[in-house]
Amino acid sequence: MPVAGVDEVGRGPLAGPVVSAAIILNKEAIPEGINDSKKISKNKRIQINRELVANHNYAIGIATVEEIDKINILQASLLAMKRAVLGLSIIPKSTLIDGNKLPELSYKMYPIIKGDSKSLSIAAASIIAKVYRDKIMEELSIKYPGYFWEKNSGYGTKQHLLALDKLGITPIHRKSFAPIYNMLN
Repeated sequence: MPVAGVDEVGRGPLAGPVVSAAIILNKEAIPEGINDSKKISKNKRIQINRELVANHNYAIGIATVEEIDKINILQASLLAMKRAVLGLSIIPKSTLIDGNKLPELSYKMYPIIKGDSKSLSIAAASIIAKVYRDKIMEELSIKYPGYFWEKNSGYGTKQHLLALDKLGITPIHRKSFAPIYNMLN
């Protein structure tokens, strides 16, 4: 009975998309060390991610900065989750979603608060989503240097806020998020 785990990454940053992953684990090839992506080192996440994407059925869902600004971050996160689940090549019998809200899908879904520390499949999804989003932000840091997105992933760190004051707002900053909103108004 295929069970999908779903998690998102990137609700809090000031820049970049929100990314979700859905995964159906292959019981024969589960890597050691799977845990909430925030609780393992970057190198360990990358190593586990390689094993997950090579041996398991997964899909990525993204909601863009424009979508975040238009429908709000919660709705954009749910949209990214929906896109991830619909991207799976196998239809899950049930879906475990990190958090207390569910995307609009006609699947059997179960919200699990702090699911990335309670469910192996949600934790695996959190790793895939985190590695994928970090890669996006590393690439964007080359296009928009000086914001240190390769280190802060778009979060409102002191360096990022100083860069906003010095360099201004980019097209991938979330205009509905303070301090960006305050700078524009």
